[in-house]
Amino acid sequence: MKRRKVLAVTGGAQGIGRAIAEHFAAHGYAVSIADTHVAAGRAVLKALLNKGAHAAFFRADISQEQDVRNWLRATARTLGCPDVLVNNAGIRASAPFLTLSPKAFDLVLGTNLRGTFLCTQEAARLMVKHKVAGAIINIASTRAFMSEPGTEAYSASKGGIVALTHATAISLGPKRIRVNSISPGWIETRGRKHSRRDRLQHPVGRVGTPEDVASACRYLAEHAGFMTGQNLTLDGGMTVKMIYEE
Repeated sequence: MKRRKVLAVTGGAQGIGRAIAEHFAAHGYAVSIADTHVAAGRAVLKALLNKGAHAAFFRADISQEQDVRNWLRATARTLGCPDVLVNNAGIRASAPFLTLSPKAFDLVLGTNLRGTFLCTQEAARLMVKHKVAGAIINIASTRAFMSEPGTEAYSASKGGIVALTHATAISLGPKRIRVNSISPGWIETRGRKHSRRDRLQHPVGRVGTPEDVASACRYLAEHAGFMTGQNLTLDGGMTVKMIYEE
């Protein structure tokens, strides 16, 4: 009997992370969700189980080494070793640069960048132990390459994720583990309506959805076997379009 593949996703209780969990579950994966939002995590778990999916939710702060270890090892015991890890969880601290506190800066880097490192390292250890040819997908951002005022902590963390992606791809390639990142642009997670101007900023004529990111993750997991160490920009063409103020 063929083993059911397993997805482990951080920040999977809402927004993009939930869309990723639901998308992979709909394509036959067992899904393990890590998040600090317990009520939201239990809600998405219930929704997945009601659809017949194999799934589990774990309360975990990915900036904490022990939480990461507990989550991924429990996943391996209950669902199986992850075949795919999506490092999606992230926070931001928007503040004017001259008043941004070191504590706030460290908090963002601790979750977004340190958390990605910790999850990648522990998942890779399990993949090697269980002889799994794995795929690790890091959710970065177009903010790694372009910014607005007051986004220093978030932009720095996402730039670090892109660099961590190509570094770990080289280190883990001999272990049969591919590592890629996705840099989403404007992804609507709150259901807001968009103006014609919002839409026309994107050559594809619309703002992105969480499902766009989810399908890109599955592409990297299942259909990109000759691709590693790369960053996939997913922004509807926004970052290549020159925009002039009227």
